Order: sequence, then C-alpha cells, then structure tokens
Amino acid sequence: MAKELVLGIDIGGSLTKIGVVSRDGKILHRTIYPTEASLPFDHFMARLKEVVNGFQNKLHPGQQLVFVGVGAPNANPMTGNIENPPNLGWGKASPLATEIERAFGLPVVIANDANAAALGEMLFGSAVGMKNFVTLTLGTGLGSGIIIDGKLLIGQHGVAGEIGHVNVEPGGRQCNCGLRGCLETYASVTGIRRTVFELLAELNYDSELRSFSFEELNGENISDAALDGDLIALTAFKRTGEILGSKMADTVAHLDPEAFIISGGLSKAGHILLDPLIESMERHLFNAYKGKIKILLSKATRADAILGPAALAWMEIDSMKFS
Repeated sequence: MAKELVLGIDIGGSLTKIGVVSRDGKILHRTIYPTEASLPFDHFMARLKEVVNGFQNKLHPGQQLVFVGVGAPNANPMTGNIENPPNLGWGKASPLATEIERAFGLPVVIANDANAAALGEMLFGSAVGMKNFVTLTLGTGLGSGIIIDGKLLIGQHGVAGEIGHVNVEPGGRQCNCGLRGCLETYASVTGIRRTVFELLAELNYDSELRSFSFEELNGENISDAALDGDLIALTAFKRTGEILGSKMADTVAHLDPEAFIISGGLSKAGHILLDPLIESMERHLFNAYKGKIKILLSKATRADAILGPAALAWMEIDSMKFS
C-alpha cells in the first residue's frame, strides 16, 4: 500500500513555502521562494507547477501525494478563491483551488493562511491537546486563527477571525485593507516600524535605529535593538504590547480561549513583547478571566509554515473518511 503524503503550500505577500508532509507532521521535502506578488497570478501558477513537479520526481517508490492544502491571505474556503488580498496584486478574485486541482490532478482545500496556521499548531505544534485557542501571527500584517471545540471557526462567509482589522483608533493609521485604525497597523512588523519612526521624531533618545531608513528597518532590527536595551525600541514594544493586549482582552470576552499562541517576526523579541502585552491584557480583562488565559510563543520556524496547510489537508482527508 502506498504511503500517503500531502502537499502543504503557504502563500505569503513576500515568500511562498511549499513542502511534502507525512501524517505525523514530518516534512520530507520543502522549498521557499519569492511569491513575486506584483506579477500576474498566471506567473505564480507557472512557478508553482515547476516546484511541485520537482517534488514529484523526488518521491520514493511507494510514496504518493493524495491531497493539497493551501494557506493564503484572504483565501475563502467556500469559494476556493483568493479574494481582494491587500498584499497580492492578483485582482479581486483568483481561482486558486480550481487552478491547483487542474494543474496537479489532486483534490485541494484552501484556507486563510492564519487559519491554516492554527490547525498546524493544533495537530503538530504548541496547541496539541487544546480545543479552544487563538493564534496571532505578527508579521507584515496581523493574522489570526480561531479554534473552538477543536474546529476552525470560519463563519457564515468563510472569513471569520480577522482580528487584525478590529478598530483600535477611529480615523487612525491607514491600513492596506482600506480602513483606518486597524489593529494590524499598530501590532505587526509594519505597525511597529511606524511606531519607531514616530518615536524617533517625538523623543531625543540616542538610538541605533536612527541609522536605518524606513525601507531598511524590519522586525529583527527592532527586536535586536530592544534586546540590547535601546530605549526607542523598548518604548515601541511597550506601546505595541499595550495596544495588542487590550484587544486580546476583548477577544477573550468573546471566545474564552485556553490560550493565545503568538508567532511571526515580532515574537522573536520574547519577553520584551510579552511582558507589556500580558500586563495590558490582564488589566483589561473581565474579572472572570483574570489569570486563566495562557500566552505562548509558537515553536514553529518560518519554514514550518507549511505544516498549517498540511494539517488542513489531513483534517479534510479525515473528515471525508468519516462523513
């Protein structure tokens, strides 16, 4: 009997990660390459075919790809399309599931990338054994995935859990989604970069961050500076943690999760982010929840992002077997 494997594809605004994954979460083959999101969707599909065909040629006798799971920004599992993605220049709707199924002759399931990541944490990561939790990915934007009673919350229209687009400040910072004051414009790598430059203008502190242009500055620079005791970087993390923690308290009131699992570039700062975040969340929590909500850092690396879409595929396979 052939050993069944799935293909996990994580599409980001900057990078696409693809891998072949076994049922126990072992990654047999993987690669990462630029998404080139400003180019047409057809260009993306051509590169994807090239990479996957290379994987097919590496499979051993007895190994067989049986399903494809895809995580992507604004991926709608109900339509199979990527719809109005703010960081992908592919138009209003790209027929992702249909095109991948046509290209490889395999069944396909898609989900918002952050939702897929939540499934990856539940099957293979920091949330093994949990049934109620929220993942927050603090990258270019703020992605979130919600698991309730062991199931992914997708909502009536397939787009539940957009915590990054709750409003923090009416009329605040412009978001790529078209709204103003969204949480992700404050609590993300992009958001903290903006905060740093506001602080550099406001405060007269010496800071190694003054040597970076806005384009050069990234989450790693800011995290490293904070870990070195840079006052601008530390203040930026304090402001970020205050805002994010207060909105996490709102999420707790809605969902009563066991834990939040945090990943992405800003999570690399560790306690420098977590300390103000936890203090803020606890301060804003309704008394019934105080001291009960765990905050965990994801153990997944950037390359492990394919485990989320792979988990999505394995769960879909299982649901088909038992339906």
